[in-house]
Amino acid sequence: MKKIFSIFFVLILFLSSCSEYQKLLKSTDAELKYNKAVEYFDKGDFVRAATLFDDISVYYRGTDRSEEILNYLAQSYIGQDDYYSAINYFQTYLKSYPKGKYAEDAKFMIGYCYYKDSPDARLDQTATNQAINAFQEFLDMYPESKLVPDANRMVDELLNKLAYKYYLNARLYYNLGNYMGNNYLSAVITAQNALKKFPSTSYRDDLSFLILESKFAQAEQSVVSKREERYQDTIDEYYSYINEFPDGKYKKQADKIFNDSKKAINIK
Repeated sequence: MKKIFSIFFVLILFLSSCSEYQKLLKSTDAELKYNKAVEYFDKGDFVRAATLFDDISVYYRGTDRSEEILNYLAQSYIGQDDYYSAINYFQTYLKSYPKGKYAEDAKFMIGYCYYKDSPDARLDQTATNQAINAFQEFLDMYPESKLVPDANRMVDELLNKLAYKYYLNARLYYNLGNYMGNNYLSAVITAQNALKKFPSTSYRDDLSFLILESKFAQAEQSVVSKREERYQDTIDEYYSYINEFPDGKYKKQADKIFNDSKKAINIK
């Protein structure tokens, strides 16, 4: 009985809340709606908060309160994980109040919203690049901001994701082998471009070894006239790899490639 009573009580509270909210929507008292919207926001009810803030935004347009409402709207959409809408409101805020009291936070949050929308490395990385560009604009505009360390950390993470996408593409070329062309060469070029573009990536070891691995596979499958030259290129690449990663995670595989390459062209 106690459980049934508790459920019944909760249901009454829910219906009462809905009834109060419906009355608010019909109300013409903008001040009441604003105060209630702030209450909903503080309680984490971002859907109702956003609806009420949006409803009164026209009424307060051009006033000091409009600045507050735009910020609340953007934050409410973040609370709903609707980062696209949040970006639009932060951008609107910056156009309306380029030197407003929330301008610094808004500039940072645009980058943050793109960061949150950045997908898995296997997918299209448009949002990732937009996040990096947005954070760079923030860093250029507010180099002394307390949010700089957070922005730099997220930029590093995003750059690393782009480097990983290069690695996945290079690995795909490697797996294709000689199917419809020399994909080993494409793997080498893609990995080398990644190292040039993202020199500090945590995937540097993986990319470097993939270059070595691709050059070896290319030598193994070459016509006789090109085999010696390509094995020698593989040996040179081994030295480059082992000099940078003497204790790298691919050391055993690299050593085997080195020894097999020497044996192939009779180097002792």
